[in-house]
Amino acid sequence: MKPKILVVDDEPDALEVLGFKLKEAGYVPIFAKDGSRAIAAARDERPALIVLDLMLPEVDGLEVCKILRRDPGTAMIPILMLTAKASEMDRVLGLELGADDYVTKPFSPRELVLRIKKLLARVKAADDPVARLRFAELEIDGPRHHVTISGEAVVLTATEFKLLELLARRRGRVQTRERLLQDVWGYENPIDSRTVDTHMRRLREKLGDTARFLETIRGVGYRFLAAD
Repeated sequence: MKPKILVVDDEPDALEVLGFKLKEAGYVPIFAKDGSRAIAAARDERPALIVLDLMLPEVDGLEVCKILRRDPGTAMIPILMLTAKASEMDRVLGLELGADDYVTKPFSPRELVLRIKKLLARVKAADDPVARLRFAELEIDGPRHHVTISGEAVVLTATEFKLLELLARRRGRVQTRERLLQDVWGYENPIDSRTVDTHMRRLREKLGDTARFLETIRGVGYRFLAAD
């Protein structure tokens, strides 16, 4: 079955172009023109990925992202948000609310499809079976894409899980922000290290006390501590 991609945008031209490109790439596009319809479509259709414009009528993209991330039924759906170049604060807020990646407007439809492919490949890689990793009360279960702390489940996005699992598997070794952008996000020419920092901040909040395993190497990147 072809993956469904939910495209949320109030511009008919954008929907038409993206719909064509997604079909051409082998996806099934579904559309929503406002935030309320986007939330309903995400819950009903359970798409493989959501392309979410921030400037929407009724409910804006940031609020849509927040609502979907709070709903267990949609919390794990990857979200790629669209934002204007000048809206740096919107990009940061979107990442903090749980968006997995962003593309700035105006954008190349070809680039957007490539980003979608990379993001879906990242999710698939996170789902591939790997050995379980355990550090004191923290357990990372690769085959089930599942993290627990003292037996209690922690809900992470696909990107947060990939970031945590990669750092844990490379424990003891410093990972630069540029390397993380390449290995987790798939960026060939990393330019915005704040993406890593924003996700790390969200990840630490969710891990609570076990965030002690994540060490910041000032001016360089991050390291998962080898022992507790």
